[in-house]
Amino acid sequence: MKIFAADHVYAADEFTIKSQNISSNELMERASNQVFKWLDLRLQGAKAKLHVFSGVGNNGGDGLVIARLLLEKGYDVIVHIVNFSDNRSRDFLINLDRLKQLKYWPEAINTDSAYPEISTDAIVIDCIFGIGLNRSPEDWVGGLIAHINSSKAFVLSVDIPSGLYLDRVPDRKDFVIQANHTLTFQVPKLVFFLPETGVYTNQWELLNIGLDMNFLSSIETMMYLIGKHEVLPLYIPRQKFSHKGTYGHALIIGGSYGKIGAPLMTSEACLNTGAGLVTAFIPKCGYTIFQTSFPEAMVIADSNEESITNIKYEITPNVIAIGPGLGTNTTTINAFADFLKGNKVPLVIDADGLNILAEFPELIKLIPPKSVLTPHPKELQRLIGEWNDDFDKLEMVKRFSKNNDLIIVVKGAHTITVYQNQLYINNNGNPGMATAGSGDVLTGMITGLIAQGYNHLNAAVFGVYLHGKAGDLGVEKTGYQALTATTIIDFIGDAFLDLFIKEEPKKEGE
Repeated sequence: MKIFAADHVYAADEFTIKSQNISSNELMERASNQVFKWLDLRLQGAKAKLHVFSGVGNNGGDGLVIARLLLEKGYDVIVHIVNFSDNRSRDFLINLDRLKQLKYWPEAINTDSAYPEISTDAIVIDCIFGIGLNRSPEDWVGGLIAHINSSKAFVLSVDIPSGLYLDRVPDRKDFVIQANHTLTFQVPKLVFFLPETGVYTNQWELLNIGLDMNFLSSIETMMYLIGKHEVLPLYIPRQKFSHKGTYGHALIIGGSYGKIGAPLMTSEACLNTGAGLVTAFIPKCGYTIFQTSFPEAMVIADSNEESITNIKYEITPNVIAIGPGLGTNTTTINAFADFLKGNKVPLVIDADGLNILAEFPELIKLIPPKSVLTPHPKELQRLIGEWNDDFDKLEMVKRFSKNNDLIIVVKGAHTITVYQNQLYINNNGNPGMATAGSGDVLTGMITGLIAQGYNHLNAAVFGVYLHGKAGDLGVEKTGYQALTATTIIDFIGDAFLDLFIKEEPKKEGE
Protein backbone atom coordinates (compact mmCIF):
# COMPACT_ATOMS: atom_id res chain seq x y z
CA MET A 1 0.00 0.00 0.00
CA LYS A 2 1.35 3.39 -0.96
CA ILE A 3 1.98 6.14 1.58
CA PHE A 4 1.51 9.65 0.20
CA ALA A 5 2.66 13.15 1.03
CA ALA A 6 0.04 15.85 1.72
CA ASP A 7 0.20 17.32 -1.79
CA HIS A 8 -0.62 13.88 -3.24
CA VAL A 9 -3.68 13.61 -1.01
CA TYR A 10 -4.89 17.06 -2.01
CA ALA A 11 -4.37 16.19 -5.69
CA ALA A 12 -6.39 12.99 -5.22
CA ASP A 13 -9.21 15.00 -3.61
CA GLU A 14 -9.28 17.44 -6.52
CA PHE A 15 -9.15 14.71 -9.15
CA THR A 16 -11.97 12.78 -7.45
CA ILE A 17 -14.15 15.89 -7.25
CA LYS A 18 -13.71 16.52 -10.98
CA SER A 19 -13.90 12.93 -12.21
CA GLN A 20 -16.98 12.08 -10.10
CA ASN A 21 -18.61 15.45 -10.77
CA ILE A 22 -19.18 16.21 -7.10
CA SER A 23 -18.49 19.25 -4.95
CA SER A 24 -15.79 19.41 -2.31
CA ASN A 25 -18.58 19.60 0.26
CA GLU A 26 -20.10 16.36 -1.05
CA LEU A 27 -16.72 14.66 -0.63
CA MET A 28 -16.56 16.08 2.91
CA GLU A 29 -20.05 14.73 3.59
CA ARG A 30 -19.01 11.31 2.32
CA ALA A 31 -15.87 11.21 4.46
CA SER A 32 -17.61 12.46 7.60
CA ASN A 33 -20.46 10.00 7.11
CA GLN A 34 -17.90 7.19 7.30
CA VAL A 35 -16.69 8.50 10.66
CA PHE A 36 -20.29 8.83 11.87
CA LYS A 37 -21.11 5.24 10.87
CA TRP A 38 -17.98 3.99 12.65
CA LEU A 39 -19.05 5.80 15.83
CA ASP A 40 -22.71 4.85 15.61
CA LEU A 41 -21.95 1.16 15.18
CA ARG A 42 -19.89 1.21 18.37
CA LEU A 43 -22.01 3.52 20.49
CA GLN A 44 -25.35 1.95 19.55
CA GLY A 45 -27.20 4.99 20.90
CA ALA A 46 -25.33 5.06 24.22
CA LYS A 47 -25.89 8.14 26.36
CA ALA A 48 -22.27 9.21 26.40
CA LYS A 49 -21.36 12.89 26.28
CA LEU A 50 -19.62 13.64 22.97
CA HIS A 51 -17.43 16.72 22.64
CA VAL A 52 -16.64 17.67 19.04
CA PHE A 53 -13.72 20.10 18.78
CA SER A 54 -13.69 21.69 15.32
CA GLY A 55 -11.18 24.07 13.84
CA VAL A 56 -12.21 26.53 11.14
CA GLY A 57 -10.68 24.76 8.12
CA ASN A 58 -11.81 21.67 6.27
CA ASN A 59 -10.92 19.35 9.14
CA GLY A 60 -13.22 21.50 11.25
CA GLY A 61 -15.85 21.15 8.52
CA ASP A 62 -15.58 17.37 8.91
CA GLY A 63 -16.24 17.83 12.61
CA LEU A 64 -19.37 19.87 11.95
CA VAL A 65 -20.77 17.24 9.58
CA ILE A 66 -20.03 14.48 12.11
CA ALA A 67 -21.69 16.53 14.86
CA ARG A 68 -24.78 17.17 12.71
CA LEU A 69 -25.20 13.48 11.92
CA LEU A 70 -24.79 12.56 15.58
CA LEU A 71 -27.35 15.17 16.65
CA GLU A 72 -29.81 13.95 14.05
CA LYS A 73 -29.44 10.45 15.52
CA GLY A 74 -30.17 11.73 19.01
CA TYR A 75 -26.73 11.68 20.58
CA ASP A 76 -25.72 14.10 23.34
CA VAL A 77 -23.27 16.35 21.50
CA ILE A 78 -21.47 19.55 22.41
CA VAL A 79 -19.71 21.28 19.50
CA HIS A 80 -16.76 23.54 20.29
CA ILE A 81 -15.44 25.75 17.50
CA VAL A 82 -11.77 26.59 18.04
CA ASN A 83 -11.37 30.07 16.55
CA PHE A 84 -7.65 29.95 15.82
CA SER A 85 -8.05 32.07 12.65
CA ASP A 86 -10.36 34.67 11.13
CA ASN A 87 -10.21 32.76 7.85
CA ARG A 88 -12.83 30.05 7.48
CA SER A 89 -12.96 27.52 4.68
CA ARG A 90 -16.00 27.59 2.40
CA ASP A 91 -17.04 24.05 3.33
CA PHE A 92 -16.69 24.85 7.03
CA LEU A 93 -19.13 27.75 6.63
CA ILE A 94 -21.59 25.63 4.64
CA ASN A 95 -21.69 23.03 7.37
CA LEU A 96 -21.86 25.60 10.15
CA ASP A 97 -25.08 26.90 8.51
CA ARG A 98 -26.45 23.36 8.23
CA LEU A 99 -25.78 22.80 11.91
CA LYS A 100 -27.61 26.01 12.79
CA GLN A 101 -30.57 24.87 10.67
CA LEU A 102 -31.02 22.17 13.32
CA LYS A 103 -31.43 25.03 15.82
CA TYR A 104 -28.08 24.14 17.32
CA TRP A 105 -25.48 26.81 18.03
CA PRO A 106 -21.91 25.66 18.72
CA GLU A 107 -19.83 27.03 21.59
CA ALA A 108 -16.92 29.21 20.47
CA ILE A 109 -13.51 28.92 22.08
CA ASN A 110 -11.42 32.06 21.63
CA THR A 111 -8.08 33.32 22.93
CA ASP A 112 -9.54 34.42 26.25
CA SER A 113 -12.13 31.65 26.69
CA ALA A 114 -12.12 29.24 29.59
CA TYR A 115 -11.54 25.67 28.51
CA PRO A 116 -14.65 23.49 28.65
CA GLU A 117 -15.03 20.84 31.34
CA ILE A 118 -14.54 17.32 29.98
CA SER A 119 -15.37 14.34 32.16
CA THR A 120 -13.30 11.17 32.06
CA ASP A 121 -16.25 9.15 30.72
CA ALA A 122 -16.83 11.54 27.80
CA ILE A 123 -15.76 11.01 24.19
CA VAL A 124 -13.75 13.70 22.42
CA ILE A 125 -13.86 13.92 18.61
CA ASP A 126 -10.77 15.82 17.52
CA CYS A 127 -11.18 17.85 14.31
CA ILE A 128 -9.11 20.92 15.17
CA PHE A 129 -6.31 20.61 12.60
CA GLY A 130 -5.84 18.34 9.60
CA ILE A 131 -2.92 17.24 7.45
CA GLY A 132 -2.31 20.80 6.23
CA LEU A 133 -0.92 22.08 9.53
CA ASN A 134 2.42 23.78 8.83
CA ARG A 135 3.20 25.72 12.00
CA SER A 136 2.91 25.19 15.72
CA PRO A 137 -0.48 26.03 17.26
CA GLU A 138 -0.73 29.26 19.20
CA ASP A 139 -0.18 28.91 22.93
CA TRP A 140 -3.87 29.10 23.84
CA VAL A 141 -4.76 26.39 21.28
CA GLY A 142 -1.83 24.31 22.51
CA GLY A 143 -3.19 24.81 26.03
CA LEU A 144 -6.59 23.54 24.87
CA ILE A 145 -4.94 20.45 23.38
CA ALA A 146 -3.08 19.84 26.65
CA HIS A 147 -6.40 20.28 28.49
CA ILE A 148 -8.05 17.64 26.29
CA ASN A 149 -5.16 15.26 26.87
CA SER A 150 -5.29 15.74 30.63
CA SER A 151 -9.04 15.03 30.74
CA LYS A 152 -8.40 11.28 30.31
CA ALA A 153 -11.49 11.10 28.10
CA PHE A 154 -11.45 8.76 25.09
CA VAL A 155 -10.12 10.79 22.15
CA LEU A 156 -10.96 9.95 18.54
CA SER A 157 -8.95 11.95 16.01
CA VAL A 158 -10.25 12.44 12.48
CA ASP A 159 -7.62 11.89 9.78
CA ILE A 160 -4.64 12.81 12.02
CA PRO A 161 -4.18 13.86 15.67
CA SER A 162 -4.33 17.64 15.80
CA GLY A 163 -0.92 19.26 16.16
CA LEU A 164 0.95 16.64 14.11
CA TYR A 165 2.68 17.59 10.88
CA LEU A 166 2.95 15.08 8.05
CA ASP A 167 6.60 15.77 7.29
CA ARG A 168 8.36 16.61 10.56
CA VAL A 169 8.18 16.13 14.30
CA PRO A 170 6.07 18.55 16.36
CA ASP A 171 7.67 21.70 17.73
CA ARG A 172 5.95 21.20 21.08
CA LYS A 173 5.14 17.66 22.21
CA ASP A 174 2.48 18.93 24.63
CA PHE A 175 0.69 20.72 21.77
CA VAL A 176 -0.35 17.48 20.04
CA ILE A 177 -3.53 15.51 20.68
CA GLN A 178 -2.85 12.13 22.30
CA ALA A 179 -5.46 10.07 20.46
CA ASN A 180 -6.75 6.73 21.64
CA HIS A 181 -7.85 6.01 18.07
CA THR A 182 -7.41 7.76 14.73
CA LEU A 183 -9.67 7.29 11.72
CA THR A 184 -7.58 8.36 8.76
CA PHE A 185 -8.95 8.96 5.27
CA GLN A 186 -8.10 6.59 2.43
CA VAL A 187 -4.31 6.31 2.87
CA PRO A 188 -1.98 5.74 5.85
CA LYS A 189 0.33 8.52 7.01
CA LEU A 190 4.07 8.10 7.59
CA VAL A 191 3.82 9.74 11.02
CA PHE A 192 1.85 6.73 12.33
CA PHE A 193 4.96 4.52 11.99
CA LEU A 194 7.83 6.62 13.37
CA PRO A 195 8.75 6.39 17.07
CA GLU A 196 8.62 10.13 17.74
CA THR A 197 5.25 10.69 16.04
CA GLY A 198 3.54 7.30 16.20
CA VAL A 199 3.15 7.71 19.97
CA TYR A 200 0.35 10.24 19.42
CA THR A 201 -2.19 7.60 18.43
CA ASN A 202 -2.61 4.25 20.16
CA GLN A 203 -4.40 2.75 17.16
CA TRP A 204 -5.26 3.91 13.68
CA GLU A 205 -7.68 2.69 11.05
CA LEU A 206 -8.26 3.47 7.38
CA LEU A 207 -11.60 4.74 6.16
CA ASN A 208 -12.33 4.44 2.46
CA ILE A 209 -13.88 7.72 1.35
CA GLY A 210 -14.06 6.84 -2.33
CA LEU A 211 -11.06 8.71 -3.70
CA ASP A 212 -10.30 7.75 -7.30
CA MET A 213 -8.26 4.54 -7.09
CA ASN A 214 -6.87 4.81 -10.61
CA PHE A 215 -5.47 8.23 -9.78
CA LEU A 216 -3.98 6.99 -6.51
CA SER A 217 -2.40 4.07 -8.37
CA SER A 218 -0.85 6.42 -10.90
CA ILE A 219 0.94 8.56 -8.30
CA GLU A 220 4.65 7.84 -7.99
CA THR A 221 5.67 7.45 -4.37
CA MET A 222 8.76 6.19 -2.61
CA MET A 223 6.97 5.00 0.54
CA TYR A 224 5.08 1.73 0.93
CA LEU A 225 3.26 0.09 3.83
CA ILE A 226 3.95 -3.65 3.77
CA GLY A 227 1.35 -6.25 4.71
CA LYS A 228 0.31 -9.68 3.46
CA HIS A 229 -1.08 -8.41 0.14
CA GLU A 230 2.19 -6.65 -0.63
CA VAL A 231 4.47 -9.62 0.10
CA LEU A 232 2.37 -12.42 -1.39
CA PRO A 233 3.47 -11.57 -4.96
CA LEU A 234 7.10 -11.83 -3.79
CA TYR A 235 6.72 -15.47 -2.76
CA ILE A 236 8.61 -17.94 -4.97
CA PRO A 237 6.91 -21.38 -4.96
CA ARG A 238 8.96 -24.56 -4.83
CA GLN A 239 9.25 -26.79 -7.88
CA LYS A 240 8.49 -30.52 -7.77
CA PHE A 241 11.82 -31.67 -9.23
CA SER A 242 14.01 -29.38 -7.14
CA HIS A 243 16.64 -30.48 -4.63
CA LYS A 244 18.57 -28.89 -1.75
CA GLY A 245 21.06 -27.36 -4.15
CA THR A 246 18.21 -25.54 -5.86
CA TYR A 247 17.64 -23.45 -2.75
CA GLY A 248 21.15 -22.27 -2.16
CA HIS A 249 23.93 -22.61 0.35
CA ALA A 250 24.14 -20.03 3.14
CA LEU A 251 27.22 -19.45 5.27
CA ILE A 252 26.73 -17.99 8.75
CA ILE A 253 29.87 -16.43 10.28
CA GLY A 254 29.74 -15.44 13.94
CA GLY A 255 30.00 -16.42 17.54
CA SER A 256 32.54 -16.02 20.30
CA TYR A 257 32.97 -17.55 23.73
CA GLY A 258 29.65 -17.09 25.59
CA LYS A 259 27.87 -15.94 22.42
CA ILE A 260 27.45 -19.11 20.36
CA GLY A 261 23.68 -18.85 20.69
CA ALA A 262 23.58 -15.91 18.26
CA PRO A 263 24.94 -17.70 15.15
CA LEU A 264 23.02 -20.82 16.20
CA MET A 265 19.70 -18.95 16.06
CA THR A 266 20.72 -17.25 12.82
CA SER A 267 21.51 -20.63 11.27
CA GLU A 268 18.28 -22.24 12.47
CA ALA A 269 16.21 -19.33 11.18
CA CYS A 270 18.02 -19.46 7.84
CA LEU A 271 17.21 -23.14 7.32
CA ASN A 272 13.63 -22.73 8.56
CA THR A 273 13.12 -19.97 6.00
CA GLY A 274 14.02 -22.36 3.22
CA ALA A 275 17.75 -22.29 2.48
CA GLY A 276 18.82 -25.64 1.01
CA LEU A 277 22.10 -25.86 2.92
CA VAL A 278 23.48 -23.98 5.92
CA THR A 279 27.10 -23.97 7.07
CA ALA A 280 28.21 -22.17 10.21
CA PHE A 281 31.72 -20.76 10.63
CA ILE A 282 32.30 -20.41 14.38
CA PRO A 283 35.05 -20.54 17.01
CA LYS A 284 36.12 -24.00 18.10
CA CYS A 285 34.26 -23.67 21.44
CA GLY A 286 30.92 -23.77 19.60
CA TYR A 287 31.55 -26.93 17.57
CA THR A 288 29.95 -29.44 19.94
CA ILE A 289 27.10 -27.06 20.75
CA PHE A 290 26.20 -26.69 17.08
CA GLN A 291 26.52 -30.36 16.17
CA THR A 292 24.34 -31.34 19.12
CA SER A 293 21.73 -28.56 19.00
CA PHE A 294 21.38 -28.21 15.24
CA PRO A 295 22.31 -31.42 13.42
CA GLU A 296 21.02 -30.10 10.07
CA ALA A 297 23.85 -27.56 9.88
CA MET A 298 27.37 -28.20 8.68
CA VAL A 299 30.08 -26.61 10.82
CA ILE A 300 33.50 -25.13 10.11
CA ALA A 301 35.50 -24.29 13.22
CA ASP A 302 38.10 -21.56 13.45
CA SER A 303 41.47 -22.70 14.80
CA ASN A 304 40.95 -20.40 17.79
CA GLU A 305 38.99 -21.72 20.75
CA GLU A 306 37.18 -18.52 21.78
CA SER A 307 36.89 -16.19 18.80
CA ILE A 308 37.10 -15.97 15.04
CA THR A 309 40.63 -15.16 13.89
CA ASN A 310 40.93 -16.40 10.30
CA ILE A 311 37.94 -16.78 8.00
CA LYS A 312 38.90 -19.53 5.57
CA TYR A 313 36.56 -22.07 3.97
CA GLU A 314 36.39 -24.25 0.88
CA ILE A 315 32.65 -24.14 0.23
CA THR A 316 30.96 -21.87 -2.32
CA PRO A 317 28.04 -20.13 -0.61
CA ASN A 318 25.38 -18.09 -2.41
CA VAL A 319 25.09 -15.66 0.50
CA ILE A 320 26.93 -14.99 3.76
CA ALA A 321 25.55 -13.64 7.02
CA ILE A 322 28.23 -12.22 9.29
CA GLY A 323 28.19 -10.54 12.68
CA PRO A 324 25.89 -12.30 15.21
CA GLY A 325 27.90 -12.89 18.39
CA LEU A 326 31.12 -12.14 16.49
CA GLY A 327 32.82 -9.95 19.09
CA THR A 328 35.13 -7.03 18.42
CA ASN A 329 38.56 -8.04 19.64
CA THR A 330 41.52 -7.01 17.51
CA THR A 331 42.14 -10.39 15.87
CA THR A 332 38.46 -10.72 14.96
CA ILE A 333 38.42 -7.22 13.48
CA ASN A 334 41.48 -8.06 11.39
CA ALA A 335 39.87 -11.32 10.25
CA PHE A 336 36.68 -9.43 9.32
CA ALA A 337 38.65 -6.85 7.31
CA ASP A 338 40.67 -9.54 5.49
CA PHE A 339 37.46 -11.40 4.71
CA LEU A 340 35.84 -8.30 3.18
CA LYS A 341 38.90 -7.64 1.01
CA GLY A 342 38.57 -11.03 -0.68
CA ASN A 343 34.83 -11.58 -0.64
CA LYS A 344 32.50 -11.04 -3.62
CA VAL A 345 29.47 -12.95 -2.27
CA PRO A 346 26.37 -10.96 -1.18
CA LEU A 347 26.33 -10.25 2.56
CA VAL A 348 23.82 -9.81 5.35
CA ILE A 349 25.64 -7.91 8.12
CA ASP A 350 24.36 -7.61 11.66
CA ALA A 351 25.45 -6.96 15.25
CA ASP A 352 29.23 -6.83 15.73
CA GLY A 353 29.75 -6.79 11.97
CA LEU A 354 27.99 -3.42 12.00
CA ASN A 355 29.93 -2.23 15.03
CA ILE A 356 33.24 -3.00 13.28
CA LEU A 357 32.06 -1.11 10.19
CA ALA A 358 31.17 1.87 12.39
CA GLU A 359 34.64 1.86 13.92
CA PHE A 360 36.39 1.36 10.55
CA PRO A 361 34.13 3.05 7.96
CA GLU A 362 36.72 2.55 5.19
CA LEU A 363 35.63 -1.11 5.16
CA ILE A 364 32.13 -0.16 3.99
CA LYS A 365 33.40 0.33 0.43
CA LEU A 366 34.45 -3.34 0.39
CA ILE A 367 30.88 -4.59 0.87
CA PRO A 368 29.32 -6.07 -2.31
CA PRO A 369 26.54 -3.92 -3.84
CA LYS A 370 23.00 -4.44 -2.56
CA SER A 371 24.13 -6.32 0.51
CA VAL A 372 21.78 -6.03 3.49
CA LEU A 373 22.62 -4.33 6.80
CA THR A 374 20.25 -4.90 9.75
CA PRO A 375 21.03 -2.38 12.53
CA HIS A 376 19.05 -1.75 15.68
CA PRO A 377 18.86 1.96 16.69
CA LYS A 378 22.19 2.09 18.56
CA GLU A 379 24.05 0.22 15.81
CA LEU A 380 22.52 2.55 13.24
CA GLN A 381 23.63 5.59 15.22
CA ARG A 382 27.19 4.29 15.37
CA LEU A 383 27.09 3.64 11.64
CA ILE A 384 25.61 6.88 10.27
CA GLY A 385 26.04 9.33 13.15
CA GLU A 386 23.66 11.36 15.31
CA TRP A 387 20.34 12.52 13.87
CA ASN A 388 18.06 15.34 14.96
CA ASP A 389 14.77 13.44 14.74
CA ASP A 390 13.12 10.50 12.97
CA PHE A 391 12.70 12.37 9.69
CA ASP A 392 16.34 13.41 9.72
CA LYS A 393 17.30 9.81 10.52
CA LEU A 394 15.46 8.52 7.43
CA GLU A 395 17.15 11.11 5.24
CA MET A 396 20.55 10.10 6.59
CA VAL A 397 19.80 6.40 6.03
CA LYS A 398 18.67 7.10 2.45
CA ARG A 399 21.88 9.00 1.81
CA PHE A 400 23.99 6.21 3.32
CA SER A 401 22.14 3.61 1.24
CA LYS A 402 22.51 5.61 -1.97
CA ASN A 403 26.19 6.44 -1.44
CA ASN A 404 27.11 2.80 -0.76
CA ASP A 405 24.45 0.93 -2.80
CA LEU A 406 23.33 -0.98 0.28
CA ILE A 407 19.95 -2.08 1.64
CA ILE A 408 19.43 -0.93 5.23
CA VAL A 409 16.87 -2.62 7.51
CA VAL A 410 16.13 -0.07 10.24
CA LYS A 411 14.78 -2.24 13.05
CA GLY A 412 12.03 -0.96 15.32
CA ALA A 413 8.34 -1.29 16.18
CA HIS A 414 7.69 -0.69 12.47
CA THR A 415 10.89 -1.91 10.84
CA ILE A 416 11.70 0.14 7.74
CA THR A 417 13.66 -1.31 4.85
CA VAL A 418 15.51 1.45 2.99
CA TYR A 419 17.04 1.23 -0.44
CA GLN A 420 18.22 4.56 -1.82
CA ASN A 421 15.08 6.77 -1.74
CA GLN A 422 12.61 3.93 -1.23
CA LEU A 423 11.03 3.15 2.15
CA TYR A 424 9.21 -0.12 2.90
CA ILE A 425 7.45 0.13 6.26
CA ASN A 426 6.49 -3.13 7.92
CA ASN A 427 3.05 -3.30 9.52
CA ASN A 428 3.18 -6.35 11.77
CA GLY A 429 5.17 -7.54 14.77
CA ASN A 430 4.60 -6.80 18.46
CA PRO A 431 6.37 -5.60 21.64
CA GLY A 432 7.10 -9.19 22.70
CA MET A 433 9.69 -9.32 19.92
CA ALA A 434 11.86 -6.85 21.84
CA THR A 435 13.81 -9.78 23.20
CA ALA A 436 17.35 -11.15 23.02
CA GLY A 437 18.12 -12.95 19.77
CA SER A 438 15.16 -11.61 17.78
CA GLY A 439 17.55 -9.67 15.50
CA ASP A 440 19.72 -12.76 14.97
CA VAL A 441 16.63 -14.60 13.77
CA LEU A 442 15.77 -11.80 11.32
CA THR A 443 19.31 -11.91 9.92
CA GLY A 444 18.96 -15.65 9.33
CA MET A 445 15.57 -15.27 7.66
CA ILE A 446 16.77 -12.63 5.20
CA THR A 447 19.85 -14.75 4.48
CA GLY A 448 17.69 -17.81 3.85
CA LEU A 449 15.58 -15.94 1.32
CA ILE A 450 18.61 -14.61 -0.56
CA ALA A 451 20.05 -18.15 -0.64
CA GLN A 452 16.91 -19.32 -2.45
CA GLY A 453 17.31 -16.71 -5.15
CA TYR A 454 15.13 -13.89 -3.90
CA ASN A 455 16.06 -10.42 -5.11
CA HIS A 456 18.03 -8.83 -2.23
CA LEU A 457 15.53 -6.01 -1.66
CA ASN A 458 12.59 -8.40 -1.86
CA ALA A 459 14.38 -10.73 0.57
CA ALA A 460 14.77 -7.91 3.09
CA VAL A 461 11.16 -6.72 2.78
CA PHE A 462 9.72 -10.26 2.77
CA GLY A 463 12.03 -11.41 5.57
CA VAL A 464 10.99 -8.52 7.82
CA TYR A 465 7.32 -9.33 7.16
CA LEU A 466 7.71 -13.06 7.87
CA HIS A 467 9.70 -12.28 11.02
CA GLY A 468 6.94 -10.00 12.30
CA LYS A 469 4.22 -12.50 11.39
CA ALA A 470 6.05 -15.35 13.13
CA GLY A 471 6.28 -13.13 16.21
CA ASP A 472 2.56 -12.32 16.03
CA LEU A 473 1.63 -15.99 15.74
CA GLY A 474 4.05 -16.95 18.50
CA VAL A 475 2.79 -14.32 20.94
CA GLU A 476 -0.72 -15.78 20.72
CA LYS A 477 0.69 -18.87 22.46
CA THR A 478 3.12 -17.23 24.89
CA GLY A 479 2.01 -13.68 25.63
CA TYR A 480 4.36 -10.74 25.23
CA GLN A 481 6.63 -11.37 28.19
CA ALA A 482 7.39 -15.03 27.43
CA LEU A 483 8.00 -14.68 23.70
CA THR A 484 11.56 -15.73 22.86
CA ALA A 485 13.65 -15.67 19.71
CA THR A 486 13.54 -19.46 19.44
CA THR A 487 9.73 -19.29 19.59
CA ILE A 488 9.83 -16.92 16.62
CA ILE A 489 11.87 -19.55 14.75
CA ASP A 490 9.27 -22.18 15.64
CA PHE A 491 6.56 -20.11 13.95
CA ILE A 492 8.38 -19.28 10.69
CA GLY A 493 6.59 -22.16 8.95
CA ASP A 494 3.24 -20.91 10.24
CA ALA A 495 4.06 -17.46 8.88
CA PHE A 496 4.55 -18.97 5.43
CA LEU A 497 1.29 -20.94 5.71
CA ASP A 498 -0.57 -17.80 6.77
CA LEU A 499 0.26 -16.21 3.40
CA PHE A 500 -2.28 -18.55 1.80
CA ILE A 501 -5.06 -18.31 4.35
CA LYS A 502 -7.89 -16.30 2.85
CA GLU A 503 -9.22 -13.73 5.25
CA GLU A 504 -12.99 -13.72 5.68
CA PRO A 505 -14.44 -10.35 4.67
CA LYS A 506 -15.37 -8.32 7.73
CA LYS A 507 -19.02 -7.76 8.40
CA GLU A 508 -20.10 -4.16 8.85
CA GLY A 509 -19.35 -3.06 12.36
CA GLU A 510 -16.57 -5.55 13.06
